[in-house]
Amino acid sequence: MDWNEVVRALSAALGIGLLIGAVRERAHTEGTGIAGVRTHALLGLLGAIGYGFGIAAWIAVLLAVAVLAHAAYVRTRNEDPGLTGEVAMLLTVTLGGLSRESASLAAGLGVVAALLLWAKDPLRRLSRELISEREVKDGLLLAAAALVVLPLLPDVPLDPWGVLQPSMLWRIVVLVLAVGMLGHVALRAVGARRGLPVAGFFSGFASSTAAIASYGRLARDEPRLSTEAAAAALLSNLASVLLLAAVIGAVSPGFLRAAAWPLGGAAIGLLLVAATGLHRTRGDTPAAQAPQARAFHLSHALGVALLIAAVMLAAEALRRMFGDAGALVGAMVAALAELQAAGATIARLADLGGLSHAQARWGVAGLLAASALTKVVLAFASGGARYGRIAGGGLVLMVVLAALGAWLAPD
Repeated sequence: MDWNEVVRALSAALGIGLLIGAVRERAHTEGTGIAGVRTHALLGLLGAIGYGFGIAAWIAVLLAVAVLAHAAYVRTRNEDPGLTGEVAMLLTVTLGGLSRESASLAAGLGVVAALLLWAKDPLRRLSRELISEREVKDGLLLAAAALVVLPLLPDVPLDPWGVLQPSMLWRIVVLVLAVGMLGHVALRAVGARRGLPVAGFFSGFASSTAAIASYGRLARDEPRLSTEAAAAALLSNLASVLLLAAVIGAVSPGFLRAAAWPLGGAAIGLLLVAATGLHRTRGDTPAAQAPQARAFHLSHALGVALLIAAVMLAAEALRRMFGDAGALVGAMVAALAELQAAGATIARLADLGGLSHAQARWGVAGLLAASALTKVVLAFASGGARYGRIAGGGLVLMVVLAALGAWLAPD
């Protein structure tokens, strides 16, 4: 028997009990408390000591505490019908036993449990006031997509060319859903009155091309807001670049490190020009549109994955007919309409060895250039000369710094 380990385990069990008990003590109302600091400290020690006598003794201790918790619930259910206190008692005993196997793990879980017990009011407000019924359903859908569907999908390609891997494509679906949820929650957190740039950034995760057109219409209707609208449009493209990096990482994590140079250059270029609009945002700038009730649309995420699959199949067909150069040209053409699908194709070519990392880096810069070409034309057409100059200048600088990053990147 290692007495140092025993002392460490007992100390962890005592600390867990004191921590959980302190939180429960503060939550008690007069006459309804069933277990405070001393009770939970004793329960933690009891769990650790019982586990030391074997699993059978520990189960007997747990059952005895369960009987006591039930008796306490029967006595106090009229004043306090919840089960939090009873469950906390059982958890303290369980973590006390776990401390004999892993004191650090038990202590970490004890801190998490104490935080959950302490956060009763914030969590209640979050679930009842801040989150709508639709958002709860969206969160459950995201959890099911990531934790249920994704582990069940195979890594074996479905097509004879070895292009369509169900798990890889579904990772992209989960990625798009998660990004939509993150943007929605962030916009809800900062509030709609933080201005156009915040809303512009998060709109880019859905469609930066649509954001260019939308803010162009705003600039045409309200010429005094052309600078702010252009900044919001450029920040939407920053979000698109970040999403492109995430898609590349989902397809080929190894290539993502190599592509960081052109992607980082593109992000810096967009931020430099967008900063002009950010620091000139006036107090009379109207509030950004409030976020929609839906955090994301599953149909949009599935559409992105299907488009990526179609582009990858087309690129593979071109590669087989014309070599790797044909696939690269096909990706450039696709980038005129959909940047992420083209980026997935480049990442796959790099992952398979069809393109060296240096060539693929230049390919990423080329994709950004093709995407920028469409958006510059759209900016001038939708928002007029001033909006087009600012948004177009940011997009051009994005391409220049992306190319510079591809050139300076180490091999």
